[in-house]
Amino acid sequence: MSRVGKKPVPVPAGVTAKIDGQNVSVKGAKGELHFSVPEEVSVVFADGNISVDPRNETKRAQAMWGTSRAMIANLVTGVSKGFERKLEITGVGYKAAVQGRKLQLSLGYSHDIDFPIPEGITIVAARPTELAISGIDRREVGQVAAEIRGFRPPEPYKGKGVRYAGEFIFRKEGKKK
Repeated sequence: MSRVGKKPVPVPAGVTAKIDGQNVSVKGAKGELHFSVPEEVSVVFADGNISVDPRNETKRAQAMWGTSRAMIANLVTGVSKGFERKLEITGVGYKAAVQGRKLQLSLGYSHDIDFPIPEGITIVAARPTELAISGIDRREVGQVAAEIRGFRPPEPYKGKGVRYAGEFIFRKEGKKK
């Protein structure tokens, strides 16, 4: 039994949800998102809540039950509030700047990295060492943050690199003389 799947997803005021077979569409103040629910799961919209139930007792149906409910909850949260991921840049001379629809990163390489910002994603460089990535699709916001972090992941000796805000980096001591 899925503990996540049992809970219905409440649809707040200002958000409209439409279910057409296995397709769920959610529209809110920030935009519109769609999700195709797997065949093993049934979706019902009633009394301002979206309920998800497995069609049978197979292992895949149980797994898709909780996953589908979480995806639908992310759709509702995305169109009403949105999602944000913060990155911190640590290192001498490491910095970031937004120029139009491009993010320019100086991360200690011989050249700057020009990262094109995807549609539906907003990147704000509050300071040259802090980035705020926001959008309505949680998966896409996380993917963009992971790609930017992947250009220079934090290293364990001095902690230089790009890290998520609040991320703990296990530090190594280094060699002793």
